[in-house]
Amino acid sequence: MATINDVAERAGVSVTTVSRVLNNRGYISEKTRKLVYDTMEELNYQPNEIARSLLRKQSNLIGLIVPNVAHPFFAELASAIEFYAYEQGCKLLLCNSQLDPKKEREYIDMMKRHRVDGIIMGSHTLEVEEYTQLNSPVVTIDRKIADLPYVASDNELGGRLAAELLIAKGCKKVAHLCGHLELDLLANLRTTSFEHTMREHGVEFMTLQTSMDVFDQHQYETMISDLLSRHHDIDGIFATSDIIAAFVIKWCHKLGRKIPRDIKIIGYDDVNITSWVSPSITTIKQPITDMGRMAVELVRKQMDGERIEQQNKLRVQLVERETT
Repeated sequence: MATINDVAERAGVSVTTVSRVLNNRGYISEKTRKLVYDTMEELNYQPNEIARSLLRKQSNLIGLIVPNVAHPFFAELASAIEFYAYEQGCKLLLCNSQLDPKKEREYIDMMKRHRVDGIIMGSHTLEVEEYTQLNSPVVTIDRKIADLPYVASDNELGGRLAAELLIAKGCKKVAHLCGHLELDLLANLRTTSFEHTMREHGVEFMTLQTSMDVFDQHQYETMISDLLSRHHDIDGIFATSDIIAAFVIKWCHKLGRKIPRDIKIIGYDDVNITSWVSPSITTIKQPITDMGRMAVELVRKQMDGERIEQQNKLRVQLVERETT
């Protein structure tokens, strides 16, 4: 494997000159710069990024920890974050915690070793102090952890919009399917707002929670089949993810419930699946792309010592399709 000394010797320049080219420091003529780069390519020389980051005091790496990268919301969010990080000259270090504290701690330790410029947390399973004591800029997604800055959609508005649409459609008995409410997520505000609106209008409703492993899709089957089999008069369902809403459609088909004649369904997120299934899913659209852009922006602003807001809440919107 070629070294910086090999590059200097082949190019006929000093090691210092090669180092200046790599780190863009000091005056280097374009002729010399081209010579060094051509020689690096000829020798297939790969600079030591960790050593260079120590010199620059920047790694141009942003860490992202999500609970489940296979989940469409986090997949689309990761894609948006990677896009905007790359636009800022950064690469993304993507980690999948699977809600495992051991894995999350190991990933955070790895990010420290790589001296990432910032960490975006879409998962949190550790004690608050483990996040607040990190020496890198930290941004959380849909999680409020101490005074760390966070990005979230307007969950309260989302819950209210879902409730108001089902009420306007004439639903008399509604089920709300959500994640486990003991998880400390800002998404719980969807449930709070939905239930409040239902009570205000005197509409009967019930709330069903998943287990603590909110990404276990097998439980969706059991929860939804039991609900629809035992409550034949349910005529509206609000699910706090489009994936759960898709499972509701599946079971309505199995049980002969016509959508939207017999039962109306609203999801949440507006991931790509909403327009792929039939009938297409009415949903509350989170601005996923804007959330990704803002998370990267907050990391960069912290790096540059700029003032930032702790609470960064983006507006949601109702997208009505065939399930209502």
